[in-house]
Amino acid sequence: MRPELQISATNPEHPAALLDLPWELPLDAWPESCLVDLPRGISRHVVRFAEAGAEVVAIKEVPERAARREYELLRDLDRLGIPAVAALAVVTGRTGADGEPLEPALVTRHLVGSRPYRAMFETTLRPGTVNRLMDALAVLLVRLHLAGFAWGDCSLSNTLFRRDAGAYAAYLVDAETGQIQPRLSHGQREYDIELARMNISGELMDLEASGALHPSIDPIPFGAAIAERYGDLWHELTRESVYPADKRHYIERRIRRLHDLGFDVAEMQITHSPAGDTVSFVPKVVDAGHHQRQLLRLTGMDTEENQARRLLNDLESWMATQDDYAPGDPLGARPEVLAHRWVREVFRPTVRAVPLELRGQLDPAQVYHEVLEHRWLLAEQAQRDVGLPAAVADYVANVLPRSAAGTSG
Repeated sequence: MRPELQISATNPEHPAALLDLPWELPLDAWPESCLVDLPRGISRHVVRFAEAGAEVVAIKEVPERAARREYELLRDLDRLGIPAVAALAVVTGRTGADGEPLEPALVTRHLVGSRPYRAMFETTLRPGTVNRLMDALAVLLVRLHLAGFAWGDCSLSNTLFRRDAGAYAAYLVDAETGQIQPRLSHGQREYDIELARMNISGELMDLEASGALHPSIDPIPFGAAIAERYGDLWHELTRESVYPADKRHYIERRIRRLHDLGFDVAEMQITHSPAGDTVSFVPKVVDAGHHQRQLLRLTGMDTEENQARRLLNDLESWMATQDDYAPGDPLGARPEVLAHRWVREVFRPTVRAVPLELRGQLDPAQVYHEVLEHRWLLAEQAQRDVGLPAAVADYVANVLPRSAAGTSG
């Protein structure tokens, strides 16, 4: 008795669109009429791009156990907010016209506007572009490791890139050898990075041998540079900083560096030393877009992402100074309670201190954001925290009049 074709999908709409594809044929025999010609990386399995309804999907023939495992891993990565292709379905019960079983298939959504890193290196790249690609790959590896994901097969062919404003963003495309754990050890991370270094250098040597690699790129140093950039980024993201208690602007400086690296700070762990003369700062980083939802949940304020990020950073720093702030203590004030107190006692008085006639078209969140920015600049000049009231006074006296004059002119 022939097995029935089964399509296990994440979305009820996908099975209907996928049913029209010729699953009774081996993937390497599919007709050109249903395929899409897109660049592919090197794979140990047969991979093709096809049209399924209104979208393009990538299909990979792989044993059922491996297909289901990778399907679940990709879904887990999606829930963790990790840049990776989206898993759509696992297709089993395939049989050919002769009744012989065919290998199951994993279906993922094609990442629009993306290309494999390998295809990118087959073109002429300027040094600045190469550096941005290395940064993007290092950031992807750090994101994976922070989430507890050991890739085990990082390579140029298993990575997709696409433009992200003036930079590049890297995406995982093959999770077959990966595993998720609560936390990766130093040895697990080092092993993953060593595999990445060898795979990347090896692929570049293949390109070099075929004459496709730009002569300015040396495969061995390039692979080593990926590992070095990863190490620098990991250190910056995970190290604990200890600052003098009166140098609060140092925390802001650290947060800015993290933003420049492409990470947002979701929350901060700030602790005072027993003597009260130093503070320790450990950030928790997330992908962009987190802060709007977080600020809306805590305060009811609906702002732009950059505004929300800045306001949440200030809120976190302020909460750490409150006597009833005790994370994990059921007797301590909940974050929502402290957040509304911050709105009432800090945010609103600061905004009201700025005369309406000088605000122009600035909304309250932008006013507060600009005050914080001015406070940062004053602190950098004075090499100490100047405090919010002084920053507001100087902002009203020296910044807004110039802004108003420029607007009217």
